[in-house]
Amino acid sequence: MINKLYDTSLSLLTDLYQLTMAYGYYQSQTAEKEAVFNLYFRKHPFSSGFTVACGLNYVIGYLREYGLSKKDIRYLRTLTGNDGKPLFDADFLRYLAQLEFTCDIDAIPEGTVVFPNEPLLRIRGPILQCQLLETPLLNMVNFQSLIATKAARLRLAAKDDTILEFGLRRAQGVDGGMTASRAAYIGGCDATSNVLAGKLYGIPVKGTHAHSWVMSFPDELTSFETYARVLPNNVTFLVDTYDTLEGVRNAIRVGHTLRERGHTLAGIRLDSGDLAYLSIEARKLLDEAGFPNTGIVASNDLDEHIITSLKEQGAQINIWGVGTKLVTAYDQPALGGVYKLAAIREKNGEQTRWEYKMKLSEQAVKTSTPGIQQVRRYLDERGNFVSDMIYDEELQLTDAATMIDPLDFTRRRKFDAGQPYEDLLVPIFRQGKLVYQQPDIHQVRARVQQQLAGLHPGVKRFVNPHTYPVGLERQLHELKTALILKLRGQG
Repeated sequence: MINKLYDTSLSLLTDLYQLTMAYGYYQSQTAEKEAVFNLYFRKHPFSSGFTVACGLNYVIGYLREYGLSKKDIRYLRTLTGNDGKPLFDADFLRYLAQLEFTCDIDAIPEGTVVFPNEPLLRIRGPILQCQLLETPLLNMVNFQSLIATKAARLRLAAKDDTILEFGLRRAQGVDGGMTASRAAYIGGCDATSNVLAGKLYGIPVKGTHAHSWVMSFPDELTSFETYARVLPNNVTFLVDTYDTLEGVRNAIRVGHTLRERGHTLAGIRLDSGDLAYLSIEARKLLDEAGFPNTGIVASNDLDEHIITSLKEQGAQINIWGVGTKLVTAYDQPALGGVYKLAAIREKNGEQTRWEYKMKLSEQAVKTSTPGIQQVRRYLDERGNFVSDMIYDEELQLTDAATMIDPLDFTRRRKFDAGQPYEDLLVPIFRQGKLVYQQPDIHQVRARVQQQLAGLHPGVKRFVNPHTYPVGLERQLHELKTALILKLRGQG
């Protein structure tokens, strides 16, 4: 069954209600209305001060192959309504069978640090097509952005130490393991234990042996000797199967033999116990025996907080193996990304004005923002990030723009005409054709670190991070306010 899962069209990777709405657009003859949807999230994960955008590569791959197969259409014919009759008529299914992706998509490049309410993707095209893309785009962007953010936080905690992603065995299924390995590498991990991810994505792979290897021999020393003889160029010994410090001494004994044969003892791994104490004692043993360059790897349910604590305790660990709490985003199971209609107009809308749309809510944070949105990031003279302003591309900006905090309209900031900036959303697809030059995974990974370097240190704190300023351009704020009043019958 698992082979069938991935040897198939992915165009039905959607919720049924996207198809029922598409059918409604088709039957009401509104399927070709031009619409704009924005994909964004409302709150940072992990109580973080930033989020890392990730998943665009998957989105591009998905859309380049988009189109319902004959098997997809045959399956849709089997769906029935509450009365037992077919859910969709034959004409609609023929329409879907011939449907070609023709939307324009703009997106913030992968590896960019982003903030709540900023559109990560902007989708513009026939409303039926835009609607069908909601679920798959959220699926691809939400999870990978979540994991990339967790990995970026681990990188901040580990500083210049090596981080290994060891999470495949604990990941949420096959695809969860694959996408987690990719996003973790982008976020800041140096390598993965996931061999398939290494093959498909070009991520370095690392790994040596488990406790079962040691236990399969009469004693620990024999297991180490045998491993060193078979794989002398890949020797990191797991030393805590029985007695950890005695395991270090056995690793040292074999390390001397390795050195005589022209190889090195690359490292020892601690997977249990008091990691701070054991790493300090292990470092002493290794240094006294003449192995100052042998690394000490630690694993055992690590996260950014535990790594920070261990460093504060003086732990002598320079390689961190992180698994469960990274690939499952242990303390934040999902990024709350949403996909909201922001504007609509009749087909051939070049001569037709946009009708702006928004969702109201009793909670201000859940009230969406209308418009053809773009994000402008202002920079200081050193290239550091100052603040982000969301504006409407249909509204002409003045030379000196004013940004308003959407949750407190009394908080405003004015930018001089000469203030450096960059607009974050870039063209990805035009009329369904890819126009974007995709960076490779290593370039995306490097971008994350460049982006983090542009953030104020307070934004990167793990506890009570400083809130990075994000607001609405004055005209967009006024338009949104007027639309809220109108929808509430007060305008």
